[in-house]
Amino acid sequence: MAAQSSLPHAPCRDESDTHALLDLSRFRVAFYDCLTARADALFELTDVVLCEQGPVNTLVELCLAGQHRRGHGGLYDGLNPGRIDIAKLSCSLAGLNVPRDRDRRIVLGVDVSNWLRPDAATSTQRLFCHTYGRGKSQAQMIPGWPYSFVAALETGPSSWTQILDVVRLGPTDEVTDRTARQVRDVITRLVQARQDWGFWAGSSGSWSSSRREPASRRGISPRQRFSQVES
Repeated sequence: MAAQSSLPHAPCRDESDTHALLDLSRFRVAFYDCLTARADALFELTDVVLCEQGPVNTLVELCLAGQHRRGHGGLYDGLNPGRIDIAKLSCSLAGLNVPRDRDRRIVLGVDVSNWLRPDAATSTQRLFCHTYGRGKSQAQMIPGWPYSFVAALETGPSSWTQILDVVRLGPTDEVTDRTARQVRDVITRLVQARQDWGFWAGSSGSWSSSRREPASRRGISPRQRFSQVES
């Protein structure tokens, strides 16, 4: 199976490395099971994206990577007819070893990140995304796609996060309500995975409007901050 054979057989330095490798192996098998169509092509493509040393600008670059053992057509064959069971994948992510604070609570961070696409005139459901400028009053509204992220935060000096859920916001979504449902769904999956040690969730304070205007319209809604939620 591709999920197993693509892992290197390297000796582990200590017991923690052994557990980490076992967790990785289990998740790769679980992720492979979430691929319902063109599983091998999608799994290999995921490996290529993760092994790239920088941002991926074109699909052709992925074909040239050493981890991609298929032809150019195999890449598009995985992207076009390939399918992923998102609900099953979300449950698999909730079952991983999630970071906790000193009180054994899971700290969830919530934020919105924009994928700016000002030149993609034919792309659907683009919205005006708030972007900060370098100077005062230099903020701009640029067409793109906003994504809402929920991540488990590490404690101490580490800046690593563990992404648990990602949702693309649409023209009719209210950011506060949509994200509250997203956090509730994440906590429900964590509890079902028996990770019920208490939770704390909060935003970074960088939320934009509560209802986003489509990029095809003119007009900007007022900004609204997402309040902190504790469960």
